[in-house]
Amino acid sequence: MSLFKNLFIYLLLTIPLLANHQVQDSIVKIYTVSKIPDYSTPWNSSMRRSNGSGSIIMGNRILTNAHVVANQTFIEVKRHGDTKRYQAHVEYISHQADLALLMLEDDSFFKGTTSLEFDGLPDIQQEVTLYGFPMGGHSLSVTNGVVSRIEHTRYAHSKEIFLSIQIDAAVNPGNSGGPAISDGKIVGVVMQQISNSQNIGYLVPVEIVKHFLDDIKDKKYDGFPHLGISTERLNSEALRNVYKMDKDTTGVLLIDISKTSTAKEKLKEGDVIISICGNKIENDGTIEYRRHQYTSYKYFIDQKQLGESITLGILRDGKKTEIDIEMTNIADNDLLVNTVSYDVMPKYFIYGGYTFVPLTRNLLMSTNATLLQLRESASQWATEEKEEVVVLLKVLASKISRGDHNFAYWIVDKVNNKEFKNFKEFVNIVKNFKGEYIVFENKDGIKVAIERKKALEIEKTILQRYSIESSSRL
Repeated sequence: MSLFKNLFIYLLLTIPLLANHQVQDSIVKIYTVSKIPDYSTPWNSSMRRSNGSGSIIMGNRILTNAHVVANQTFIEVKRHGDTKRYQAHVEYISHQADLALLMLEDDSFFKGTTSLEFDGLPDIQQEVTLYGFPMGGHSLSVTNGVVSRIEHTRYAHSKEIFLSIQIDAAVNPGNSGGPAISDGKIVGVVMQQISNSQNIGYLVPVEIVKHFLDDIKDKKYDGFPHLGISTERLNSEALRNVYKMDKDTTGVLLIDISKTSTAKEKLKEGDVIISICGNKIENDGTIEYRRHQYTSYKYFIDQKQLGESITLGILRDGKKTEIDIEMTNIADNDLLVNTVSYDVMPKYFIYGGYTFVPLTRNLLMSTNATLLQLRESASQWATEEKEEVVVLLKVLASKISRGDHNFAYWIVDKVNNKEFKNFKEFVNIVKNFKGEYIVFENKDGIKVAIERKKALEIEKTILQRYSIESSSRL
């Protein structure tokens, strides 16, 4: 009896150790060489080397963060317990959700490994173990923490807001992309930390990971759907009374709709959205996704794939109804200035030393310019007539641009009194112009004029003077 008891205790102690080693054998270190664009001089770039972490999942794939491999030119991976590096490539990537899947060219990398499985959303105060290769050493690091909060947070990589898991474990550079494990299964992917804080880290929850994996089942990444609306909280009793809400009715006020949104034909400004997918929306814009746990009503939008429909409960003129809306747009379809982009070099067009670019969030993030008009554009909706903003980024000094050298981050609204839809149309107008002077104008009526003949004559000199290979990248 004593021998059986000792054997039973031994097995209880051994099984967790075996499970832990099994997890460790499925953790990889990722080595990335990246080409980093310079948005202030869009013809330039620099090289950067960085490290991250990842885990082996089903299908001989490696799951990691998008920011670990963003703008990559070369990727290598190494398994825990091995010294050999293997070349890898990005199969699918979601910069929105900061997730990526890597594939290897040599399948022998996976020999003897076990694919990690996914669990669901963890509970508050549930213990998790983080695996990865943070700075400060070369070997695998294992740290423990506790889930402290689950709610919508702005992802540092994409600047978009999605569900995230806050933990009290230390997260450092190099940890990114590694798995957070509970009971032997992945509950999240290590994503980011709050700088100047002590042990506050964030995970991409499995719900978001599964959305990404479901999205790519058709061999194409579409992204998260975007409803294209702006809403206001209804915490004010007076405002609720204005919109005929009784004491038992809660919701958010619809204040603006994208001109390109599929919701445009079914919703109208002044509607009160009181429920989503049958779930009550509170006056502060949250929904109860678990008992006594609340997060943004966007939670139910994020669960849908592009092309699926969502049901909204509406209070309009004091009457309640339900509306189904098919979500066919992503954020870039609705926004005048697209979301943050990676893996592409910035567009530009140089004409006589005058450098024009489309306004992007990458450009806004890279400059200290505080021009109000630029920031306002980033919050506006696109329309069928206007889907992109064009900016005179800078004027490269030359004899034909004297007097204009101070123009920078200047929005162009018209070319020869003609409006344009996007950067491509803008460039075509300029290239096809055959007159003597081409005039650029902003909405305040301020103008910049360039003599076409002199601009063409000086182009080669400008490019050589400023070490620019091409006058455009479109």
